[in-house]
Amino acid sequence: MAKWQFTKGLHEIGHGCFAYLQPQGGTSQTNAGLIVDHAASLLVDTLYDLAHTREMLAAMRDAVPAAARIGTVVNTHADGDHTWGNQLVGGADIIGHVTLAEDFANVSPAVIMDVLRNRDQYGPGAQMLYEEIGLEFRFDDIVLTPPTRTFEHEVRLTVGDKAVELLHVGPAHSRADTLVWVPADRVVYTGDILFVSVHPTIWSGPVSNWLKACDLMLGWDVDVVVPGHGPITDKAGIRRLRQYLGYIHDEARKRFDAGLGYYEAACDIALDRYADWIAAERIVFNVAYLYREFGAADAPDPFQTQNDVARYRAEHRGRS
Repeated sequence: MAKWQFTKGLHEIGHGCFAYLQPQGGTSQTNAGLIVDHAASLLVDTLYDLAHTREMLAAMRDAVPAAARIGTVVNTHADGDHTWGNQLVGGADIIGHVTLAEDFANVSPAVIMDVLRNRDQYGPGAQMLYEEIGLEFRFDDIVLTPPTRTFEHEVRLTVGDKAVELLHVGPAHSRADTLVWVPADRVVYTGDILFVSVHPTIWSGPVSNWLKACDLMLGWDVDVVVPGHGPITDKAGIRRLRQYLGYIHDEARKRFDAGLGYYEAACDIALDRYADWIAAERIVFNVAYLYREFGAADAPDPFQTQNDVARYRAEHRGRS
């Protein structure tokens, strides 16, 4: 939406709702949100490391007095780029879905640091990860800080006098996917249920749940949509991601039924209509996931797929 430029920093949406954006929206370049009313505040997600989270919190405090003390944090899912800054909001009530608490330590900072340090042993996928995050982020000072409160289906909160609804719509991108909806202000913070101008990654699936989540938001009275990655949008952004998910599902199924391997299928799927999106190499992750959903016994898991993702990027450089 042209009203909000896709520039780094805090953007005021209105009515006490804010978005913190990190262009271009690729790996680790996540968005967060701030909801305030009177002296109360709620933070939607933290960032990948402490330096970036401190910078964000300082920008919020400078602009919004109520952000001086964050009362509540909602983690939309367990990925580190949305949760590893949690320790900097000490004293806040940190809320997440029950599966977020279960998944929280599945990929720890120590694992990421090992992959980055020993990238020559892990292969081109680890080298690609180093190029994306190794020079910008530090993980050695992170203390994993999980939710203090969990929920199963939905929960209604109040921020001052403002109603905020949390709805679990996963598993889709991940098991814990949660929407943060502010009905009176017609604003929704989606976490990684929505990527805008960025190819998404399907970690958990099924895709049918992700489509249902898109349809749910499209049925709401929503004007402003803050994605987990990419610029602020409206329902058009939701519709475009829904179209992408349906497209790659159907195209992967055709190739699966024809007997193509998952990497060959990923390379064969045309992405011309998404040429303006970054991170096209994620099609490899997504086709590998879809092949698992279709029942392929030999489709690799996401960690094993990483080297083929790097291979795709190298072979399609200039088109990714």
